[in-house]
Amino acid sequence: MSEVQSIQWFPGHMTRTRRQIEKCLPKVDMVAEIIDARVPVSSRNPVLQQLIRGKPRMILMNKCDMADPAETAKWVCHYKEKGITALEVDCKTGRGVNRFAPAVREVLRDRIAVWESKGMVGRPIRVMVVGIPNVGKSSLINKLCKGIKGKAEVQDRPGVTRENRWFTIGNGLELLDTPGVLWPKFEDKRVGERLAFTGAVKDDILDREHLAARLLECLQNKGYLGKVGERYKLEEAELQELDGFGMLEKIGKKRGFLVRGGEVDLDRTAITVLDEFRGGKIGRISIEQVHE
Repeated sequence: MSEVQSIQWFPGHMTRTRRQIEKCLPKVDMVAEIIDARVPVSSRNPVLQQLIRGKPRMILMNKCDMADPAETAKWVCHYKEKGITALEVDCKTGRGVNRFAPAVREVLRDRIAVWESKGMVGRPIRVMVVGIPNVGKSSLINKLCKGIKGKAEVQDRPGVTRENRWFTIGNGLELLDTPGVLWPKFEDKRVGERLAFTGAVKDDILDREHLAARLLECLQNKGYLGKVGERYKLEEAELQELDGFGMLEKIGKKRGFLVRGGEVDLDRTAITVLDEFRGGKIGRISIEQVHE
């Protein structure tokens, strides 16, 4: 097995973003935290957990269409047991997004009743949207805006949103989009690695071949080797005894990614495996499961 690669991340805007979030918290009624359904633990920033503690909140499990549906359902139940509302959503397709506004009102039901008793009927509900980079905050807001001017900028790379921005989405809701923020050091190396699998950490600071090999080993350990074999037209049995680099080489040969001398182009193979995992082409996979 390949060793877990230590990944360090030092975003220069992290401290400023944290201050922006702290400054705006008193102005909002609740917090919606978007996480990646494939890595529900690693995609929750512990710094954010401390910042938003005490505020009503909900969790949006984004990219659920790429996660194992059985595992996602278990996570929703897990959060419910902890008293936290969790919704399965896919912010690109819009799946589940229509449940957002009713869920916000349900979480704030008692507070809304108090406002109305004081004559503040129709008071706007202000929700702060938080999450790590590339997790889908801006995509969620764009789906909720539906043609309203001032959509959030969306790109498939970390760190696009740089400033706090307000959006009125109708139904009496106002959303505050915040920049994605990671923490300065991953205490558990597996957290940084799993975020790198999903593209939350920029590829240009990583050894792609090592990362792709680790991903394949992870899929092997989680019971998804059959999906790997199906995607790359390889028998599961022939992959079972290989380590990550061995599997990477098998995939490269099968795809015909060869260089002069017949050697496998591991870098091209690694890019392909990572891209296809991130695009959901290998299958619906949950790297982190409730009962690990």
